[in-house]
Amino acid sequence: MKINWYLLIFLLSLSLGFLSIQKAARITHLPDYFPKMIVPAGNEMNKTRIQLGKLLFFDKRLSIDESISCSSCHKPELAFADNLPVTPGVEGRLGNRNAPTLTNVGYNPVYLFDGFLETLEKQAVVPIEEHAEMAFNIVEITKRFASNKQYQKLAQKAYNRNLDPFVITRALATFQRSLISYQSKYDQVLLGKDKFSETEKKGMDLFFNQLKCTECHAGFNFTNFSTQNNGLYENYIDSGRMRVTKNEMDRDLFKVPTLRNVALTAPYMHDGSISTLEDVIKHYEKGGLPNKNKSIHVQPFIISNEDRDNLIQFLNTLTDDKFVKRHSN
Repeated sequence: MKINWYLLIFLLSLSLGFLSIQKAARITHLPDYFPKMIVPAGNEMNKTRIQLGKLLFFDKRLSIDESISCSSCHKPELAFADNLPVTPGVEGRLGNRNAPTLTNVGYNPVYLFDGFLETLEKQAVVPIEEHAEMAFNIVEITKRFASNKQYQKLAQKAYNRNLDPFVITRALATFQRSLISYQSKYDQVLLGKDKFSETEKKGMDLFFNQLKCTECHAGFNFTNFSTQNNGLYENYIDSGRMRVTKNEMDRDLFKVPTLRNVALTAPYMHDGSISTLEDVIKHYEKGGLPNKNKSIHVQPFIISNEDRDNLIQFLNTLTDDKFVKRHSN
């Protein structure tokens, strides 16, 4: 009965962040507590679109010097994240933000750490044209692939048109929407197919009840998709959401990440400045650093070393080994 109680709490949090007038798609083998994925009308998921998007995702020819692909920053074996604070782009250029996991990215209502782009289709253009990433032009990519018979054939089959910026952005978006993680130990426990250890149970109680981590990391994907300041710095080099909104209220705010597969996606924070889950928890234990826009939910607390270990054990149950294996082959 305890599991059912936690499941009830979990399901109630699904109401956060899923308002849309776009067309919905359902992948039937997902657990019932996964909501419908919202996709733009006209880019519904099918095998051909996923296939084309996957080929493009791993193709280094999307970068100006053909040196990196999308997978250079979003590595399948790391749940489509990276183990570097900031992944170098072409010519070793460095930006200032960590590569986030693409786990369940298709469920996000907004994209980038700024949380302002509304669709994956729009997001796909950003790394392609960003100077510190691929530094290319999507129109030039179209010219580069003009004679590629495989891509042209798939583009016609998938979208009834030649490969062009419309097709490239939509196929990449569709592949990323297929990156759904739903077979972690946590999921198996919710479905009655596995059981938590005593330490994992204690960690779950800390997460859901004592520490109220769900104030930000709520719902089936362990994020409420909001932008928050977690007191990482007193003075941020990166102004966060304010960079795009120009609103002082958005200074130093960054999108709350999913915690699914979090054990695989170190280092943490928007700039990859914290190396381990233990150190992340210690940051929150201190209540973060003073900042005028710091979230009211970031408050100091005291837990024992054992409690901290138990919390990490619970977070480890969010790792989906089948998801990683499925996409690493």
